[in-house]
Amino acid sequence: MRYNPAVFFDKGVIVILCVTSNPALDRTLVIPGFTPGRIFRPDSLIVAPGGKGVNVARALRVVGGEGVCAGFLAGHNGRLLAELAEREGLPGVWTWVEGGETRICTIIAAPDMDATVINEFGPRVTAEDWDRLHADVVREAARADAVCFSGSLPPGASQTGFDGLVRTLRGAGRSVWVDTSGASLHTALAIPGVHIKVNGDEAGEVLGKTVNDVLSAAGAALELQSRGVGIVVLTLGALGAVIAQAGRCWHAQPPALKVMSAVGSGDSFFAGLVLPVTLGLPLDESVRRGVAAGAANALTVGGGSFSREDYERVLAGTTVTAL
Repeated sequence: MRYNPAVFFDKGVIVILCVTSNPALDRTLVIPGFTPGRIFRPDSLIVAPGGKGVNVARALRVVGGEGVCAGFLAGHNGRLLAELAEREGLPGVWTWVEGGETRICTIIAAPDMDATVINEFGPRVTAEDWDRLHADVVREAARADAVCFSGSLPPGASQTGFDGLVRTLRGAGRSVWVDTSGASLHTALAIPGVHIKVNGDEAGEVLGKTVNDVLSAAGAALELQSRGVGIVVLTLGALGAVIAQAGRCWHAQPPALKVMSAVGSGDSFFAGLVLPVTLGLPLDESVRRGVAAGAANALTVGGGSFSREDYERVLAGTTVTAL
């Protein structure tokens, strides 16, 4: 769809600005029986705009919200990504970089096995490029109900620029969510009021401990939340997720499912969580909906491409418990 903010933001629905500073052109090959070192022909090939925030925007449409994509694009791959996003109905506010190419992410999926994912490097960005992204995001965030940052920073991007952008948004009173890892996660955790979504491994790296079950995740979420950030959410794959705020914690558990591909399930969870929180639903119900969206995504191939019917069915079997 052609992006017209004057129309788009007057639709009466919750709008989330989904920032992926290092988006990707996803090429998903479905290859039953795949093993390394042999020659295969895929049963199917899906080429789609990708990157974690793009998946969030796609999933938001399934669960009842709207997402606007933002991030750096470059070269032929970037032009193709923007074109495919428009065809798909995902509006984008892109910041274009001279030189380099938007990265390609190759995903090999097959029934009854974990997907193989190969992430290329994105284009190198300069301080001037980041300044333009900063301006684009701040402008569009003023129209949105919340802002989500997803994924890694592109080559050349500094933590100083990321820190400055998030602090500017928080200073303007925007609701900001961050799903990242490593240095960027450390940066986000130092900014008061930012909401954090991570998985157990990412939380464990920050805290220097193993986080691999519900009790350790609850303890980690409460510990991170005590540092002054806002809501903290830890995802645990098939074990669901925990959410913590103000010393309280809940665990949501999906029903047992036959997984096709878990690629994009964390992003679908993010969409399923942020929308109800932004609508003002209680945290226990919000994390239940997030877990249902993530689990429904695992039933299909393609990040955020699950159906509303699967989401509703999984939601009916998803439970939540106070810890």
